[in-house]
Formats: sequence, structure tokens, C-alpha cells
Amino acid sequence: MPRSIIAGIGYYVPENVVTNDDLALQMDTSDQWIRERSGIQQRRYFTPGKDTVANMGARAAEMALERAGLSADDVDFIIFATLNPDYMFPGSGVLLQREMGMSSRGVPALDIRAQCSGFIYSLSVADQFIKTGMYKTVLVVGSEIHSSGLDFSDRGRDVTVLFGDGAGAVVLQSYEGTDRGILTTKIHADGEQAEKLAVLTPSGSAPRHITHEMIDEGQVFPVMNGRYVFKFAIEKFPEVIMEALNDQGLSASDIDLFVPHQANLRIAEAVRQVLQLPEEKVHNNIMKYGNTTAASIPIALNEAWELGKVKPGDLVCLAAFGSGFTWGSALIRW
Repeated sequence: MPRSIIAGIGYYVPENVVTNDDLALQMDTSDQWIRERSGIQQRRYFTPGKDTVANMGARAAEMALERAGLSADDVDFIIFATLNPDYMFPGSGVLLQREMGMSSRGVPALDIRAQCSGFIYSLSVADQFIKTGMYKTVLVVGSEIHSSGLDFSDRGRDVTVLFGDGAGAVVLQSYEGTDRGILTTKIHADGEQAEKLAVLTPSGSAPRHITHEMIDEGQVFPVMNGRYVFKFAIEKFPEVIMEALNDQGLSASDIDLFVPHQANLRIAEAVRQVLQLPEEKVHNNIMKYGNTTAASIPIALNEAWELGKVKPGDLVCLAAFGSGFTWGSALIRW
């Protein structure tokens, strides 16, 4: 059975840098307050008229393909993870396909809506297609624009300060050897507390998708029970990582680099301590980009790779937890 290897990786972040002090001009917050609760110092916001969810993903994908020595003509399948697509429908996967000139070949595009866990879910799905031999080269993209849907008032402060915009992508290719590639992926969900972290409007089950009253009452903005999410995350993160390690007969000490979803620096630190990993084995960049949900892991992995923190033969662990609730992990022999 073939394995899936990451043949190339890329990212794109908008040019507009927004600091904590910038946000403090719009709501009752401060740089100290945000740093203490999340570790975030700044984030990127998209430029309307220039950046879209699809074309940001395309820029990341083009970088990944170039680094893999491939072109869009080599792509067999597209998996696109986002929680905020350009349109309510169709999904942004087909828009990326069009953006990258793959429409004439009819390259299939699948959209994944698993929020912060979207990239891990997408890796898992792509890995199955490659293992079965159905596809040889799969483009996996995570791209998010949050800033257009945030509440920049005191009411939305606790959520708004966390999120940023950006995109990341990897090229997965079929590989016949056993010395590298994705070893395993583990994905889970629990919908019992779905409304603890959600955007409830527009709603397909409401009498109308959206009304002026919904907008006026702030129902179109994200809601989050931060304490509940934090508690659940620090439980499920280590659990799903150990599930993957146990599946492969490995232990946490075998991990050479851990790249967590960039949700909150306090969560990442709590997980690091549970796994007893030294600080140099964990890569975080939430300080610069905030939480970019489905894009956060590929952006951080790309940065770690560029810094030389990922070397051939290394055991790389990826893990995420997010709205749904969804969570998952991946073990990769680089």
C-alpha cells in the first residue's frame, strides 16, 4: 500500500498587520490583556478587493507546488478546508480550481467544514484516497478570512481578538517506500456541545436565512464559551495524540516536532506539559498570526520547515481541536 508524503508546502498571509494596540482603539481591551489570555501580539487581516478565501488558498498552493517541483497540471484532486467560504455555495474548492486553471481538466474539489480541525480532517481524507490508489497527487488547502465576520465592539471582544486571516497548503503525493510519509491520522467529533463555539446565523433552518433583526442583535457573530472550550481542548489534544502514538507503537518522547493548531498559547503550553515535551520540540507562531483555524497548522508547519526545524526522518506530530467539537491528530515521518 502506498504512503502519502508531503512533497511541498506553502503559505500566504495578507499584508495588513493588525496589532493588539490597533484593536484597543476599537474596543475595551489592551495589549497586555490579549497577550496574557492568548499569547497573541498581532494578526493579519485581508484586503477587500484583493484577497479572497480562494485566491489566498491558491497563492499558498502555488508555493507548495513549486517547492514540490510540480504544477497545477499534476494535481489529481483538491481538498479545501475553510469555515468561511467565499460564497454560501458553491464551496471555495471549485473557485480555487478555477483560479489555478484546472477547470478544463475537471479536477474534483472537495470542501471540508471541520473548522479548526479542518486541515487534519483534510489530511486524513487525502491520505485515504492516496492509499487506495485512486489519486497520486492531492492538493490540501486551508484558507480563512475571519476579519470580515468579527464583532469589533466590546460585546465581541473575547472572540474578536483571537482570530486572523491566512492560508496554508501542502501537496500530498503517493510514495512506494516505507521510510517516510503519513503514518496515521485520528479524527473525532462530539456534537453535544456544538453551540459552545459557533456562528448560528445565517441559518438554513431559520424562517429566513438572515434578517435585519438578526444583524442588529449580533446573531451573525461568533459565540464562544471560552472556559468550556479551553477545558475540553486540553483534555482531547493529548488524548488524540496518544491515540496516534499508541497506534504506531511510539511514545511522546519519540516526537521530534509537535505543531499544534494555533488556538491559544496557553492551550499549546498545557498540552506540551502533559506530553512532557521540551519547548524546542513545539512550534508556535500564534503570536504573529492569531488563530487562522484551518490554515493555522499548514502556516506553522511551513514556518517550522523554513526555519530548518523539520528534517528528513523526523517524527512530526500535528493536532487540532475546534468547533463542532472536532479534533484530530496526524503522525508524519518526514
